[in-house]
Amino acid sequence: MSKKVAIAILNWNGIYWLEKFLPSILKYSFDADIYVIDNASTDASVDLLKSNFPTVKIIINDKNYGFAGGYNEGLKNIQAEYYCLLNSDVEVTDNWIQPIISLFEKNKNIAAIQPKILAYHNKIHFEFAGAAGGMIDNLGYPYCRGRVFDDVEEDKGQYNDESEIFWASGCCFFIRSKDFWDQNGFDARFFAHQEEIDLCWRLRNTERKIFYTHLSTVYHVGGGTLNKKSAQKTFLNIRNNLSMMLKNLPFPSLVWLIFFRLCLDGVAGIFFWYKYDFSHLWAVIRGHFGFYAQLPGTWKLRQKKQDQKFYQSKWLIFKHFL
Repeated sequence: MSKKVAIAILNWNGIYWLEKFLPSILKYSFDADIYVIDNASTDASVDLLKSNFPTVKIIINDKNYGFAGGYNEGLKNIQAEYYCLLNSDVEVTDNWIQPIISLFEKNKNIAAIQPKILAYHNKIHFEFAGAAGGMIDNLGYPYCRGRVFDDVEEDKGQYNDESEIFWASGCCFFIRSKDFWDQNGFDARFFAHQEEIDLCWRLRNTERKIFYTHLSTVYHVGGGTLNKKSAQKTFLNIRNNLSMMLKNLPFPSLVWLIFFRLCLDGVAGIFFWYKYDFSHLWAVIRGHFGFYAQLPGTWKLRQKKQDQKFYQSKWLIFKHFL
């Protein structure tokens, strides 16, 4: 019989991470079914699972659909009340699941929850991808409690709470399966990056809630597939952020904000060129043209109702850098 919780780990050529972190997941997740959704890996990931982890259920996608499409395809084959979408480069801890489920069952309006996410290689600091819960500013820039842009805080208990957030991190993303499918899952066009923010924004537009709890903790390595200095990551973040805003922003803010962000992206591209190399400036340009190419389809997906007070901070980029 299927358990109430299904842990789904998306894998693409991640044999190293599976071998390193699956033992802790198996040790501390006895109350969940564990699946690996393989995105057509070309390494020996599937052979490793079959030989070393026989209790792990394997779903094999016919090609690499990316993070967004890979989960959409794989989760079609998983029956559970709650999904936990877990990166392969995450170490879990004792009793990491039950506080999440207790919070779900205490508040039926909650659609998605994330735990406290600390850095695997520096365990007293928050981790870039999620920290203590995702927020967004009035210009559409995502940030986290415990991490603003590249500045990450030490965990001193300042976020030891259970509170509503704007978005939950895809690195360890618990969601009711009904809410996931009511929104038709992730936007597969995103491929990777910010698809979980878009999904959470869509959920909030339907008056569903996103939460964080400090009672569950995981440790994330980060950059297991694309590191922070990857130009491809820059491209995906630029394109997907613009498409996400077009889908979800309230109309009075839509036109001026998209235009303003296009201008700020240009400034950021020059900064990236100086800090990294020309490939990152080119990635910003490609991101803009990728957004234009998706624009007709994105407009069709525009939400019928928007949260008018969607942001938690104002002018974050200017406060942070200036």
